[in-house]
Amino acid sequence: MKAGICYIVGAGENYGLDFKPEDEDFVLAVDAGYRFLEGKESRVNLVLGDYDSLRYIPRHPNVIVLKPEKDDTDMRAALREGIRAGYERFCIYCGTGGRLDHTIANLQLLAELAMEGKQGFLFDRNSVVTAITDKSLTFPGGTSGYVSVFSHTEQSVGVYLHGLKYRLEDAVLTSTYPLGVSNEFTGEESRITVRKGTLLVFFPRGMPMPEFC
Repeated sequence: MKAGICYIVGAGENYGLDFKPEDEDFVLAVDAGYRFLEGKESRVNLVLGDYDSLRYIPRHPNVIVLKPEKDDTDMRAALREGIRAGYERFCIYCGTGGRLDHTIANLQLLAELAMEGKQGFLFDRNSVVTAITDKSLTFPGGTSGYVSVFSHTEQSVGVYLHGLKYRLEDAVLTSTYPLGVSNEFTGEESRITVRKGTLLVFFPRGMPMPEFC
């Protein structure tokens, strides 16, 4: 397991690449996501894709060319490369906007990471999405704004929302009823817990990142 973060830049809408990779981190450009990093100060460790959107294969020392006809999306292939490199924490940029089906596919990838015991974050214009499976997510005090919680699995059992405006105790959330939408931080430390199931959690971009426990 690597202690660093695997940053992945996709070919969706670019709402700002506000990360500064450390020496132990890994930066991966997916297809036309290479344009967002090309010529920038941020390094690129690997470029991957079938290059249907970039329209050319980059001149880079580490390039993987995928077949256009495949079961995995380019983004999933990128995540698997990061996992093979030993990373367990992933921050995905430029993975929303554009085609809605691609955004949904990336939300599913967050759930897949969570089910494998890994951490994934998808950065949108104003929000960040993560997923948890059979565990808790803790936000520090002093936070404000909206937080929404959705069940990715058919049912999520034993859901607790503590320190938020609307509290839940040992609740059951389902994938067909948005009970957890538009909750609010209160400034207190807050915790979201699911005993069995996978939750997608949306929170404001720019606030301190939560802790998994």
